[in-house]
Amino acid sequence: MTTPVAVTARGLWQSSHPGPTCVVTALALALGLAAGLEPWRLVLLTAAVFAGQLSVGISNDAIDVTRDRIVGRSDKPIARGVVSVRAAWVAAVGCLLVALLLSVPLGIGMLGVHAVTLASAWAYNAGAKATPFSLLPFLVSFGLFPSLATLSAAEPRFSAGWAVVAGAALGAAVHLTNVLPDLDDDGRTGIRGLPHRLGARASAVLAALGVAVGAVAVLLGPVGGDVAEVAPASWAFFVAVLGVAVLGAVAALQGAAGRMVFRLVMLSALLLAAQLVATGGALAA
Repeated sequence: MTTPVAVTARGLWQSSHPGPTCVVTALALALGLAAGLEPWRLVLLTAAVFAGQLSVGISNDAIDVTRDRIVGRSDKPIARGVVSVRAAWVAAVGCLLVALLLSVPLGIGMLGVHAVTLASAWAYNAGAKATPFSLLPFLVSFGLFPSLATLSAAEPRFSAGWAVVAGAALGAAVHLTNVLPDLDDDGRTGIRGLPHRLGARASAVLAALGVAVGAVAVLLGPVGGDVAEVAPASWAFFVAVLGVAVLGAVAALQGAAGRMVFRLVMLSALLLAAQLVATGGALAA
């Protein structure tokens, strides 16, 4: 027999946007490996990012509960009443505090930057998503994201400029494709972020360009822009990522489901992180 606690826990997990939460957590793990973190630092970094992403996802659905009910989002446990709004807020704030507490042993720099990335993400949930500046929180949070790994090191440093560019470019691609499945529902409830104003096809094309910019940054950044120094493995990853970007753009132009395009963008992010681990690209400035 399923207990009420189990039902609530499952509902909270579904409300956390499990796919993106797991992908971003995997990115943190990969970046930590690329930064050469000691095992205990790697575990703390991964756990802190996971808790933070739970807080972002759950708070998003808690804030959007009225909108989700208006458009009949039966896939949203909070909107269906499976999870109470109060329980969702307790979980979201609790996960936020856990994320920050787990960041403390990794240093004041990591704590501060993690706080900024989470504040930016929460600001998006709280209203920035409905403005022409909806892209800004993604540029901030993803641009700073590689520094979470480098600032977690025994000798903390901000990530290299190329890593910031790659993170911000991928963040833009994530935002431009994440909202594609919900454009119509968002329009009915007054959400008019940048992708809504651009339209589905323009957003998908710009997202593909963002992925391409990120791929170039990850390819050339670690070798100081010297093409001759790029390892064969890096070229292989680069071609794979560009292939995914082109596939996503073509699919969107042909009217494919927005959710599939978003998943292709997340796949490209994982491939770029894998490239850094496989080729030993130096993240720190």
